[in-house]
Amino acid sequence: MATLIDMPKLSDTMTVGTLVKWLKQEGDAVESGDMIAEVETDKATMEVECFDDGILIKQYCQEGQEVPVGGAIAAVGEKGEEAPAVENEAPAGGGDDAKEEKEDEKPAKSEPAKQTKDSSGGESAKKAVESAASKTSDSTPAEIPEAPTTDSGDRIKASPVARKIAADRGVDLATVKGSGPGGRILKEDVLNAEPSGAQSSNKSTSDKGSPAPAQPPAATLEELDLPVSNMRKSIAKALVASKTQAPHFYLQIEVDGAPLAAMRQELNAKLAELPKEHGGTKFTVNDLTLKAAAEAVRRVPAINRSWEGDSIKQHANVHLAFGVAIDEGLVTPVIRAAETKGLRQIGAEAKVLIKKARDKKLAPDEMSGSTLTVTNLGMFGISDFYGIINPNNAAILSIGATIKKPVVNDKDEIVIGQTMKIGLSGDHRVIDGAVGAQYLQALKEILETPALMLV
Repeated sequence: MATLIDMPKLSDTMTVGTLVKWLKQEGDAVESGDMIAEVETDKATMEVECFDDGILIKQYCQEGQEVPVGGAIAAVGEKGEEAPAVENEAPAGGGDDAKEEKEDEKPAKSEPAKQTKDSSGGESAKKAVESAASKTSDSTPAEIPEAPTTDSGDRIKASPVARKIAADRGVDLATVKGSGPGGRILKEDVLNAEPSGAQSSNKSTSDKGSPAPAQPPAATLEELDLPVSNMRKSIAKALVASKTQAPHFYLQIEVDGAPLAAMRQELNAKLAELPKEHGGTKFTVNDLTLKAAAEAVRRVPAINRSWEGDSIKQHANVHLAFGVAIDEGLVTPVIRAAETKGLRQIGAEAKVLIKKARDKKLAPDEMSGSTLTVTNLGMFGISDFYGIINPNNAAILSIGATIKKPVVNDKDEIVIGQTMKIGLSGDHRVIDGAVGAQYLQALKEILETPALMLV
């Protein structure tokens, strides 16, 4: 008996998943433990595991299709076995083009035409149906124009949407080259076509000696209607909730970035060329600021709190989240108990988590439970900005680029300095401005005396 494989619930907030890619195809042999598909959740892209041996006898959804949690995505059974029917099964050859094709093939609503058998093999029946359809179109206005024909009487293949747009824009479908299957005209073909009356109108105007009407400028950039991914929906929901529920306040401090840059250069000069087995590594500015951010919490533990509704919770460890930009948005993997880890360990964990994020392989528990977040746009040359607080943190740090500019040193001399601006967005329900200021002062001291984070 066939076994159904359902869309798994891969995170607490997940209600639907998008099947991104099939790893096994219908007819393939599968074993327990095989990964059969990749699914996009509201947080990451995960692989779906098969727990039975057999043949993948049916795929119930296509790549790119959303399926609710618990909905069937595939059936595994024996070779030749018929797959059970399910409610969320996609129609054969699904997708927008198939839906349009299906609509295109629906007959016009009319009274059944009487069919007459004759020697022409049903020609009378065909004429009767055409007559009935014609009467219907005369008496009932159609929302989508009928399929046009060429001068020779051949039907022009065009989707209903394409026909409607062509009618609205005055485009003669006989002059449009279709890019769909079998030369079928699609919506994009009509949008890219010139209205039928444009040339004749221009010619007529030109004959009268009047200037031709100005044409809209040709598009120079690609126009896109992008679907909202589950991850983007999750980001939007979380950040709207944060911005509307948590009263943000903002602080900024300027740090002398020269000592940090000097220490990083010295460490990398000694360690970057060594093999990994001999302790070789290379530190980024992000590694150093993550370590400093965790170390500063030891001095100001009140920053490491969260709003619990009826109480405020101060956490026993710093579960440090940091932003990683990917195509679909921003994800925030978490380094657990960061205050207990050295610079080398934090750097190594950050590299692993960044690679997982970019490969869309982060597990839900690797992105949840943070108590403080650091986001860094310095690599893009952004000098100062403020992030939106990551629920349920009390604060988020925004690290800017290290910029060379004139500064006044301790001898009142104007010299070239390296400054870094760090912003803090705080949740005023949980912490006050004084707590945020004390934390930024502690962070500044550590960054300007970076040896402190090594002891």
